[in-house]
Amino acid sequence: MANADPARPVPAASSGGSELTLRILSGLVLAPLAVGVAYLGGWIFVAFWAIAALTVLWEWCTLVAGGERRTVLLTASAAVLLAVLLAGAAAPTPDGSHSARLVAGGTLLVMGVLATAALAPSGRRVWTAAGIPYAGLLGMAPVVLRNDAQYGFLAIVFLFAVVWATDIVAYFVGRAVGGPKLAPRISPKKTWSGAIGGTVAAIAAALAVAMAAGLSDLMALGLLAAAASALAQGGDLFESALKRRFGAKDSGHLIPGHGGLMDRLDGFVAAAVLAAVIGLLHGGAGQAARGLLVW
Repeated sequence: MANADPARPVPAASSGGSELTLRILSGLVLAPLAVGVAYLGGWIFVAFWAIAALTVLWEWCTLVAGGERRTVLLTASAAVLLAVLLAGAAAPTPDGSHSARLVAGGTLLVMGVLATAALAPSGRRVWTAAGIPYAGLLGMAPVVLRNDAQYGFLAIVFLFAVVWATDIVAYFVGRAVGGPKLAPRISPKKTWSGAIGGTVAAIAAALAVAMAAGLSDLMALGLLAAAASALAQGGDLFESALKRRFGAKDSGHLIPGHGGLMDRLDGFVAAAVLAAVIGLLHGGAGQAARGLLVW
């Protein structure tokens, strides 16, 4: 599959009303499932995000490597799966080995990138190998947060609230208000009004979760929500640019109204990685969710 001409038009979307209906129905199924799995935690949660990461990796390789993806999928999948499993095994332990397991998971991703780059089709090595950290961090970040027994579920709910509020409100405000385009060459439908509306909604949703949970430093959490919302929208634009580069409208057809799983999680992966990094730096490997939420 050759790289698409940047000027080549992306296939037109389906009718707005039917697409919106499918998006709503899909959301009504996926949102309770994601929250329910987060509540259960443990290896069910790890398995859920491992499957999500592998699915996103498959969509990435299909988009970037096309028919030559089989040569890299086995190596790439092994690296991503083992990294996510190591993150799941990195729950707090008396000997402090959870930190070492996270480091081992990150090392596996780096090794997977190098191996995949060597196996990938000539001319697409960088793009193909980039799918490993993208999918691997998507799987590892929520698992690292959920490993915190006290604050893990709350951190995931907080993250969902920020990303979902951003996505939903940006969509409706952008359609209702319109105005200057955010990045017309990448995603012609996105507007500055939608981006601002989504960020404001994310802050409001984050503060609502924080107040319901009795968290105290609302200023810090509001700023964190604004940063996560901005990154989520950046992640959405990144995936739009990726699809435009390779001449695709959607990353796949797994979710009605949304396209592929990567289309659904493009903003979440960026926000989740930010949340996990902040949590790890502030709370350590054993209490990343506390590090994210308690200031």
